Amino acid sequence: MSSEKLIFGTAGVPRSTKSSNSIAGIERVRELELDCMELEFVQGVRMSEKGAENVLETARRENIALSVHAPYYINLNSPEEEKLKASMERIYQSARIGSLCGAESVVLHAAFYQKSSKEKVYENVSKALQELAEQLRDEDIPAVLRPETMGKRTQFGTLDEVLSLSEEIEGVMPCLDFSHMHAREGKENSYSEFMAILSKVEDSLGKEGLENMHMHVSGIEYDRNGEKRHLTLNESDFNYPELLRALKEFEVKGFVICESPIMEQDALLLKNTYMEL
Repeated sequence: MSSEKLIFGTAGVPRSTKSSNSIAGIERVRELELDCMELEFVQGVRMSEKGAENVLETARRENIALSVHAPYYINLNSPEEEKLKASMERIYQSARIGSLCGAESVVLHAAFYQKSSKEKVYENVSKALQELAEQLRDEDIPAVLRPETMGKRTQFGTLDEVLSLSEEIEGVMPCLDFSHMHAREGKENSYSEFMAILSKVEDSLGKEGLENMHMHVSGIEYDRNGEKRHLTLNESDFNYPELLRALKEFEVKGFVICESPIMEQDALLLKNTYMEL
């Protein structure tokens, strides 16, 4: 479900949930007065269709919006045909099972540059996502594929790359990980820079781009090669109050998923800070 406002939630089952399954996670998100949760299929899509139906039922009952994070082991720039096919299958299964859960967005880490030129990688990723988006349309799977902005310089996924893919391919939209964008170059951490990013989204994708956003936020540790690890918001130099101010200014709608090590506390910090603006 696309949201009528900005909603906040956790990357996966909150740490304080009694048991670690998705249904308990959704119920805990509701107890915490958060609004959404990302189903983490990061080690593989291990949910059955029956399991997905139960998740859908729980999410509807608790009024929690869901998204999905596809497995980490994906490289749409793999020179090996088998690995490429396996990557595409993982994304497809994430979309298929995710949509049965009621999740519309499928976040994915698209590729590594490896030894290829950036242009060639872009071409390979674009071709694969185009095929996948067509397959999902043909099968009436209502899922949007969201390549994520990535935090390491070896990874495909600059802001320009994900926006170009989103402009070019129907059924593809960005996942903007603001902490990754900050870590990648050590910049993108002030009100004016956040405003510039959101302007770029609007120029590229129009108002719809801002009204159907999917974002990741956490504290982050980085060095000259980019991201090292996620931190809590208050341990990090990530300027989340200014990001929230920019999101308010642009009247952005959609999901803010918190990936910090204390994700529910930090998701609540983000939500409460935003509500006070």
